[in-house]
Amino acid sequence: MTAKVNGNFDKVLRCLEDIGLLLVSGNEIPDVRRLITGKSSRGSWWSDEAAHEIFAVNELLEDHPDVTITKLISGKVTFVHRQLWQKLFSVATAREEWQMGGLSVPAKQMLKEIDKRGTLLTHKLPASFGPKPGETARVLELRLLIHSEQVHTESGSHAKLVESWDAWARRVHFKPRELDVSRARQFFEKRLDEINKQHSGNGRLPWIPKTPKTS
Repeated sequence: MTAKVNGNFDKVLRCLEDIGLLLVSGNEIPDVRRLITGKSSRGSWWSDEAAHEIFAVNELLEDHPDVTITKLISGKVTFVHRQLWQKLFSVATAREEWQMGGLSVPAKQMLKEIDKRGTLLTHKLPASFGPKPGETARVLELRLLIHSEQVHTESGSHAKLVESWDAWARRVHFKPRELDVSRARQFFEKRLDEINKQHSGNGRLPWIPKTPKTS
């Protein structure tokens, strides 16, 4: 790890510890890309001249024992610090209407299978989960019904590992406890409102309906 990557990682981790949430890339709330480059996060971060550095910091964050990722803010990959894991677990495992309402048959089947088996690799999913199993998994991700992350297969290619939140908790040695779901949601709503105001952001949570655009 170069001194520059190490310095940027320390800065990003301090920010995550401070506010609890960070995007990989996006202007909705603070994100890794802007913390490293100091520039607006528009377009794919892979096209950024600092892409390799951003990638290195992202990898270090994903491997950090106090950090997990999920699609919590604005449907984008969000780093969540351990200090918020209890509340995240409570919301994600509640199976509320915003999560379960309108799920397709393939999505319901996939969720049932993940609950049963704990973990699945999307590149090995059968067609019974839909013509594009990865897209079905993404629907579950956006509703926080599952946890997922990129992994390296034996062949050296990338694949997505999807898992139940219980399986995730066991894997990262996290012991969830009983927590009121409505209070957990209210916490995230308040925290995100504070972040949005402090950083001129417009991040949104998956259970909050999008505000229709006015003409």
